[in-house]
Amino acid sequence: MSEEEDIILSELDDEELVQQMFDDLYDGLKEEIEEAVNILLERGWAPYNILTDALVGGMTIVGADFRDGILFVPEVLLAANAMKGGMAILKPLLAETGAPRMGSMVIGTVKGDIHDIGKNLVSMMMEGAGFEVVDIGINNPVENYLEALEEHKPDILGMSALLTTTMPYMKVVIDTMVESGVREDYIVLVGGAPLNEEFGKAIGADGYCRDAAVAVEMAKDYVARKHNQMNA
Repeated sequence: MSEEEDIILSELDDEELVQQMFDDLYDGLKEEIEEAVNILLERGWAPYNILTDALVGGMTIVGADFRDGILFVPEVLLAANAMKGGMAILKPLLAETGAPRMGSMVIGTVKGDIHDIGKNLVSMMMEGAGFEVVDIGINNPVENYLEALEEHKPDILGMSALLTTTMPYMKVVIDTMVESGVREDYIVLVGGAPLNEEFGKAIGADGYCRDAAVAVEMAKDYVARKHNQMNA
């Protein structure tokens, strides 16, 4: 593409600009996303609408292609990083307007395990879907999980493990939640390469997430059900 043919974002109408943001997110172009977010704000768009229509809309496409094996982890991380650039501009504005959120999640890798790529991917994809995510990092003993739940009162607790040796620790966390009488307060989702659905059921998790795209779909589903029960 020659210089003359460069797309000038500010010359696009709203609909074209949102479509262009989908493409730019897909290509992981952080600066372009930040510029486009600012243009929409200048045009009077509500921060929440920019988040849902442009950013979450774009990340939904990324998530679907990741699920279908068209995109891979490096591309998704780039897209999520571009999304983060846009989110950084919107976050303070969203806080001011008290915009509705999809829900919230505490996520961390379990004790003895220092793998975080899968967890980071889930965090980014969840933020991309409009969730508020508190990432407590790697190598978390049960106390870290319980403290984070107590402090942040999320809808969801996410745990990840990449080693067969650290997988059983997820059960320790869930059993401790049961003993503390807080298990029913949270949706517990687990994920990681060595896990499977049977394991998730056996340890008492609500769901096993094969990958980040599944995690987002499951989280949306559970939170919607939780809200429906509360409103019933």
